[in-house]
Amino acid sequence: MNAESLIARLACGAEPIRALVADLDEAEARWRPPLGGWSVLEVVCHLRDEETDDFRQRLRLTLEEPAKEWPGIDPDAWVRERRYHERSLQRECDAFLAERRKSLDWLKGLASPDWSRVHTRPRFGSMAAGDLLAAWVAHDLLHVRQIARIRYEHARAIAAPFKLDYAGPAPETSAR
Repeated sequence: MNAESLIARLACGAEPIRALVADLDEAEARWRPPLGGWSVLEVVCHLRDEETDDFRQRLRLTLEEPAKEWPGIDPDAWVRERRYHERSLQRECDAFLAERRKSLDWLKGLASPDWSRVHTRPRFGSMAAGDLLAAWVAHDLLHVRQIARIRYEHARAIAAPFKLDYAGPAPETSAR
């Protein structure tokens, strides 16, 4: 595994997210696709919470205390419980970017981490620290795709009755 390359990709991963939401007003940020799923605002809130309550915390535990139980997470419940939809997109994006900088500082400050250290969970089985780092990078990419899909669906909604077909095939849809 090339941890330096993954950390560099994690550093770059926040930029497309910031760019994809930079021009949104609060109404469009809260818009949800008609077939269900999260709004862009909810995705950004999710990214911020995943930064602090999932990836960074769980990776730290795996590297430092692999036998310690991970705190539970429930991203779908957080949308409601943490009232994502009522928040400000700009503040949440800024908070995500600040937390990402903290994560990168922490990762770059690690002295010879053992990426093969394993934590075992009943649901996921054994996960090495390297698995978590790689998944963290992939998580950004999944949500870049999701934000682009939501923006595409919004463009379709505001363009009606006109169609977007000439642009090419629609991006895949998923609820989250």
